[in-house]
Amino acid sequence: MYNLGGMPKVLVTGMSGAGKSAALAMLGARGHRVVDTDTDEWSRWVTLRDGSADWIWRADAIGSLLARHEHGRLFVAGCKTNQGTFYPLFDHIVLLTAPAEVLLARIAARDSNPYGKLPAERDLIMTHIAEVEPLLRATATVVIDATAPLSFVVQQLEDLS
Repeated sequence: MYNLGGMPKVLVTGMSGAGKSAALAMLGARGHRVVDTDTDEWSRWVTLRDGSADWIWRADAIGSLLARHEHGRLFVAGCKTNQGTFYPLFDHIVLLTAPAEVLLARIAARDSNPYGKLPAERDLIMTHIAEVEPLLRATATVVIDATAPLSFVVQQLEDLS
C-alpha cells in the first residue's frame, strides 16, 4: 500500500449488513469524501463464462477516482470480486466484520436496501460469509469489529493515516 499524494485512501469492505453504508454516511456527515460503489456510476453487471452475473467495479471510474484524489481522506465502500486489482492504490483495506446472526438481523431490519430479504439471498449471504469473508480477512490491512457502536467503528476509520 502506498500514499502518493499524502491523502489517505481507505477501502471499507465486508459482507452485506456489516455497516459499510452506515459508516460512510457518518464519515460523510463528518466532512470526509465518501464513495459507495454500489451504484451504476461505480459498478456494472458482467456475464461470467458460466453464464452467471457479477456486479463488479468499473475499472475506469475507480481507477480515475483513486488517481485523482488529492485533498482530505477518501473512504470507498464496496465488496466486489475485482476489488483486489485496486488494492495497491489504497492505503488501507479495512474489513468490517460481524457474526452471521448480526449481519442477518441487520439485513432483515434495514429499509434502505432490499437485498437479503428473500430466502435465496439469505442463503447466498451465508455462503459469502463462509467463502468470501476469509479471503477479505486474508487481504485486509485492518479488521474492525462491526458489532461495536457505529461511532466507535467510524472513529477507528478516522484514526487511520
